[in-house]
Amino acid sequence: MDATALLSAHINKHKPRIGKVVDYEPATDRLYPLDLTAANTELSSALVANTAAFGRWIDKTLADNQCRYGVGGYMEHRTIYTRSVLFDTEDEPRRLHLGVDIWGGAGIPVYAPLPGVVHSFADNNHFGDYGPTIILQHALEGLTLYSLYGHLSRISLVGLQVGQPISVEHQIATLGNVDENGGWPPHLHFQLMLDIGDARGDYPGVGKFSEQELYLQNIPDPNLLLQITHAIPVKGNL
Repeated sequence: MDATALLSAHINKHKPRIGKVVDYEPATDRLYPLDLTAANTELSSALVANTAAFGRWIDKTLADNQCRYGVGGYMEHRTIYTRSVLFDTEDEPRRLHLGVDIWGGAGIPVYAPLPGVVHSFADNNHFGDYGPTIILQHALEGLTLYSLYGHLSRISLVGLQVGQPISVEHQIATLGNVDENGGWPPHLHFQLMLDIGDARGDYPGVGKFSEQELYLQNIPDPNLLLQITHAIPVKGNL
């Protein structure tokens, strides 16, 4: 059984003990599946380059659809990364999103869905980057899993210690504002990894589309934990 299958089996076995990542009421809250690919004709290069306008578009989309959060993005081939040279490379620009985004307001609490320890953390303070980032390490049955939380508030890093125990649904952070989260409309980048090598406080959240098959071997679908579907309303753990 490969690592992703082991993870899926563990989650299915222990589903009642898997916690939330953000506050969410399945009976009443609605989630909007945000499409940030070229197929979304509402997104122009000018719009995504203007952070304030991009944020207003997200807020209006959620409000018009009466949704608490916007969600989605795993292995999505996005156009929005033209807004930062951070994603440009000589041979092929990075446009493949490797995690799931949960779009909402600054200050929203973020929780650990599994028990673990603080592996590492850093403020990746560059335009287009994660900003404050936390990586947790989880010891599952026969498997080590890492979870990454990006675009956090700077206060989220205060007092953290490597190796610090984290219980399930322990609040680990809050979402950052545009001035501290890498210059993005407020959202959480949530990503799972099976191996992160010697990475500390950072791990790529966007990769080359040509390397998708390699990423799929190491980066499971976060929906294994979130248990969401692309519909309105959406029910699940979140």
